[in-house]
Amino acid sequence: MKLIGSLTSPFVRKVRIVAMEKHIELEFVVDVPWQPDTRVPEVNPLGKVPVLVMDDGNTLFDSRVIAEYLDSVTPVSRLIPEGNRQRIAVKRWEALADGIADAAALIFLERTRRSPECQSQDWIVRQEQKVFRGLEAMSEELGEKKFCTGETMNLADIAVGCCLGYLDFRFPEIQWREAHPNLARLAEKLFAMEPFQRTVPVT
Repeated sequence: MKLIGSLTSPFVRKVRIVAMEKHIELEFVVDVPWQPDTRVPEVNPLGKVPVLVMDDGNTLFDSRVIAEYLDSVTPVSRLIPEGNRQRIAVKRWEALADGIADAAALIFLERTRRSPECQSQDWIVRQEQKVFRGLEAMSEELGEKKFCTGETMNLADIAVGCCLGYLDFRFPEIQWREAHPNLARLAEKLFAMEPFQRTVPVT
């Protein structure tokens, strides 16, 4: 299978880490959708990454769909629990972390892809509020737990780690560690793991 994505996307990073945790070999093809020579629209009509191209040529897109598919390929290192209540809890965490990352990415694009006179400060503030509310919600949900939903890492923690890593990468001025020490403790554990170290975003 082939994974198409950028080296900066938190959503691509999430899928790469899932594949590593599941011991699934993926050919990684770097393609940035914002570049004029991108071929992403050829495999995803929405023009977004990540895109998983399967051996039969069919494609999957949206990181949540790809992550769930990869988790179903092999029972090794299950990242999404089978029990419905536990499964929903993990997917809820993933949605929250992905939502923060999406809002942060929209801020970055507004500031870097639009000329200053066309940028909307109201739009940026709206997205910033999503980021800060989301961080507060994650911190409250985590409390003093070791991981998001259990005693071991699962997809919820991977999504949170990729979200926080993206904030470090694009918005170092956001002092989320100081505001939420429990998220900082979780991040420290995650960032020390090999899959996270191998996928640190780079430009």
